[in-house]
Amino acid sequence: MITVLTGSNTFLLGQVLGRRVSDFVAEYTDMGLERLDGEEASYDRMREALESLPFLAQKKLVVLRNPSANKEFLEKSADLLGNLAEVTDVIIVETKLDKRLSYYKYLQRNSDLQQFSELDENGLARWLVDQAEEQGGSLSQGDARYLVERVGGGQQQLASELAKLLNYHPAITRETIDLLTDLAPQSTIFELLDAALSGRTKRAFELYQQQRAMKVEPQQIIALLAWQLHALAVVKAAGDRDPGLVAKEAKLNPYVVRKSQGLANRMNMAQIKKLVQDTLTLDIRLKSEPIDADEALQNLFFTKV
Repeated sequence: MITVLTGSNTFLLGQVLGRRVSDFVAEYTDMGLERLDGEEASYDRMREALESLPFLAQKKLVVLRNPSANKEFLEKSADLLGNLAEVTDVIIVETKLDKRLSYYKYLQRNSDLQQFSELDENGLARWLVDQAEEQGGSLSQGDARYLVERVGGGQQQLASELAKLLNYHPAITRETIDLLTDLAPQSTIFELLDAALSGRTKRAFELYQQQRAMKVEPQQIIALLAWQLHALAVVKAAGDRDPGLVAKEAKLNPYVVRKSQGLANRMNMAQIKKLVQDTLTLDIRLKSEPIDADEALQNLFFTKV
């Protein structure tokens, strides 16, 4: 049996791969397991792993990571994969598959091809609810969305926070989320920018002071702001295009794209360009002039924004 795991969501892909390998080792021991990296292993080494019979094990599992990086494997993959012994299973992990290649078309027809895409905010919330239930806990859809907004869209971070919350109490509430998690810097900068653009100066000032109290330096705040402005400009330039497609082409998390849409709808491109230029000018000044960084940043947020 051939299984193909591919896509940009390396967290979910890694989870599935880990379970498959663990299940195999539990049943057949690691004597039948071989792992090879196509960027390092030769074609002959991969061919040998696929053609040889298991030694001291009933079955064999060969895990190939990015075997298409090897040109000879790419050219001969159909013949090689089409003649596997019944006792040999193969898991192919491809970071990216070119759908134009005959290699992809062969795998599509002859394997269990699983695509792992980045999840948007709704997808992350559903995933958290399911994970909480699987681990014997409970989490409402609304509170799951709140956790995503607070911590950010990184699944590894969300998984760690979920484990911490479940360990504290199986029934996760908004109160325990506030108690045990910290607002991610990127989420804070987004909220700060949103508050400033909405004229909620007091709230923006509170968020800025929170960051400084947590020892987040002005230069780091500028870096986070630059990242947010990049996403904002991409979303604004995309117009009404599908958010998922925008995220894929711009290599942004779908969660970030959807979150930026609200801000983008309230600004025109000229305003975004000015804010980008003002941020760049401030960054240059901080690196070349003896100015008060806090005063300059607050002036950016509370005057020019």
